[in-house]
Amino acid sequence: MLKRIFSSLLACCMLAMFLPLALPVSAADEETIYAGIDVSRWQGEIDFEAVAASGVEVVYIRASVGDSTVDPYFRRNYENARAAGLKIGFYHFLSALSETQARQQAEFFAQTVAGLDYDCRLAMDYGFTRGLNTTQINDNARVFLETLKARTGKEVVIYSNASSATHVYNESMTVYPLWVAEYGVDEPSSRILWDEWVGFQYSSTGRVDGIQGNVDLDRFKAGILLDDTPTPPDPDDYLRYTVQRGDTLWSIAKRYGTTVATLAQINHLDNPDLIFVGQVLLVPRTQRVYVVQKGDTLWSIAKRLGTTVDALVERNGIENPNLIFPGQRLFY
Repeated sequence: MLKRIFSSLLACCMLAMFLPLALPVSAADEETIYAGIDVSRWQGEIDFEAVAASGVEVVYIRASVGDSTVDPYFRRNYENARAAGLKIGFYHFLSALSETQARQQAEFFAQTVAGLDYDCRLAMDYGFTRGLNTTQINDNARVFLETLKARTGKEVVIYSNASSATHVYNESMTVYPLWVAEYGVDEPSSRILWDEWVGFQYSSTGRVDGIQGNVDLDRFKAGILLDDTPTPPDPDDYLRYTVQRGDTLWSIAKRYGTTVATLAQINHLDNPDLIFVGQVLLVPRTQRVYVVQKGDTLWSIAKRLGTTVDALVERNGIENPNLIFPGQRLFY
């Protein structure tokens, strides 16, 4: 008898290991809960059709790290997850040690996901804060989130472990919803600063069909989903201009044949008089376009179009005037 009881208990434990998505929802929480995962390069090749068939509904995909690194599996994960019909979110691993770096990384994240179709709030994972005090962490996080929201026109969410959500972030950050990580519990700690959560990462060692090895498991509430906010402009319709010392929005608008009001609207600028060096602005491609042909030089093109080599270099951000290639689009 005891042997049969032990065998039954062992079987139940083994079954639970392979059914991590069946984590119970408390009776008090009657709102819709979505089964989710979050992935990056560490999961390698993923069969998203099998993932979807296992019951996963939402996948957060790491898009970028720091100020210049795109996750090598980012586009592949995005395209395959979209094809499998999953709801998609993106997150950025923030490593900013200053407000300037926070702005730059927000710009980079926004550029990385520009033009893509996604369903969930853009997430900040502030994973590298070595040497910073809590005030600096909160200030950097705030600047990152504000810049990201302004740049994309999309809502955002903070990803944090329960400890940081209790002891590091301050009250000012609770205006942003929380996706909290805490393992080995049915519900996140009641001590966290936030009154509620929209995402709960409850395991880092989950197993899901279609993924080799461990994967983070999540429960998401409807608050993780985006409202019907405007889709960011198609990047093919815009130039990316990096603000230089001495620039004003008026001078940029004049240079590219547009208006201050247009630039402010496109880039979600509350104060058109406030731009900073290194900021990346979208500028509408109002100029005419010339497609470089075989045998063309910048000098011959300038002569043909009634402009100058210097004007073409400046307007198109050409580093080497002697290096152009067939099929390249030049704006004049």
